[in-house]
Amino acid sequence: MSRFGWATPRKLDSICLLAGALLPLAFAPFKLFPLGVLLPAVLFWLWIGCSPRRAAWRGFLFGCGMFGIGTSWIYVSLHTYGNMPAPLAGLTVVLFTVILAAFPALVGGLQGRYQHSNPNVQLLLVIPALWVLAEWVRSWFLTGFPWLHLGYSQVPSALSGVAPWLGVYGVSLVVAVSAALVVRGLCDRRQLWRRYVPGLALLWAICWFAGTINWTQPVGDPIRVTLVQANVPLAAKWVPDQRQSILELYFQLSARASDTDLIIWPEAAMPAYLDEIDSQYLTHLRRHARDTNSDFLIGVVERDQGKYYNSVVSLGSGPGIYRKRHLVPLGEFLPFKTVSGWLLNYLNIPMSDFSAGEVKQGPIRAAGQTIGLSICYEDAFGEEIIRALPEATLLVNVSEDAWFGNSLAPHQRLQISRMRALETRRVMLRAANTGLSAVIDSRGEVVVHTPQFQPYVVTQEIQPLQGATPYAKFGNWVVITLTCLLAGLGWVEQNRRGSRIFPWKSSRREAV
Repeated sequence: MSRFGWATPRKLDSICLLAGALLPLAFAPFKLFPLGVLLPAVLFWLWIGCSPRRAAWRGFLFGCGMFGIGTSWIYVSLHTYGNMPAPLAGLTVVLFTVILAAFPALVGGLQGRYQHSNPNVQLLLVIPALWVLAEWVRSWFLTGFPWLHLGYSQVPSALSGVAPWLGVYGVSLVVAVSAALVVRGLCDRRQLWRRYVPGLALLWAICWFAGTINWTQPVGDPIRVTLVQANVPLAAKWVPDQRQSILELYFQLSARASDTDLIIWPEAAMPAYLDEIDSQYLTHLRRHARDTNSDFLIGVVERDQGKYYNSVVSLGSGPGIYRKRHLVPLGEFLPFKTVSGWLLNYLNIPMSDFSAGEVKQGPIRAAGQTIGLSICYEDAFGEEIIRALPEATLLVNVSEDAWFGNSLAPHQRLQISRMRALETRRVMLRAANTGLSAVIDSRGEVVVHTPQFQPYVVTQEIQPLQGATPYAKFGNWVVITLTCLLAGLGWVEQNRRGSRIFPWKSSRREAV
């Protein structure tokens, strides 16, 4: 008899959809991080005894709920600010959700093909390994979309202690193993308090202890940094008549900061191409930097030999430039432009055909520091952030979060930035036009953040750091190799023993 005699298979399918739809509550701004363990546990439990086809379907439904709710802000970006008609924007979001949901569907289908006499192999090795591998593939497939990884939900929890060792995928792995332990405890209640609850407590204790180790040390004296949030509406930003008033606003907000070493403006803060900005204005900024002994980091758009770049320039003691390397599909470039260029012309999104900067770019020096720079959602790719290490003594991300409006995205992006600080044990400074701008310490804690949708200036003293975490040294390859080994061990165990996983599993696996 099925374990779920109280429910039909279709009702169980619906539970998977509901569990996925609730999973975004584990992430910012809700931060109900225990749900990051419990809701995947629901899916893992409902995978037990399923045929591969049914398991794939349930994984797909879970993914539809998870991404349909958790990335609903994409509609806001495409329709409200990207000028895409509502039906086309809605269809794009649906297709995007279906593509993302294919990853948990693939995990479900693959794990359903493993059959073991030892249920611990299935739940504690195979499923967590496949889940993390799917997250990793999603981070680079079709330029990558590393959103809503389970690890991000645990930034406030003890499990985040794994981040300096194995990065966000390592945190995802311990989250998935935790969910598997919950399921094993429910399936084998006689051993619940003897094995699985102590096992779960031990795992969390190890993660907490791992997070107490210091990998970085202070270097030099503390510096004072200022984040400028101008709250310029997108509708006004690229209007020529508004240019001078916007530039004056940024300067006035910057002038409020006294006794500061570094002033940071958001992504594309200057409302024109860099070569269009009045040279007298730039001279005025340089003079202000010299008179106040401070440096500027300013988001700009460049033109160079027919190419356009989303960049950050340094003005002051150490002039330099960083060009964004990882561009946003549809927002900054159009994939397969030879066949879909008409869409770019139809949408008429301002400055949406950029070129990528060189992968290897020299470090930016400002305020006496070597700075690891990223623009917009580049900081969602931990393996790219660590390219600046161990030389960089602090991290800076500039962003234009007005594209997301009053949605989940700015809060999720702040949580992602917190993970980068945890992985690298560096201070992360985040300057966003409409917020959330924030100073994040090397433990991933938000020291101060701005309110959204109002002009704001934050000045904070921070301590530059040196040194390298294991993750900064080795990147994602340690955890990816580990998960491949776990999946391989499961495969070996299947071939060696090759019997049914659970005594209640019937020959007609579609029954559940």
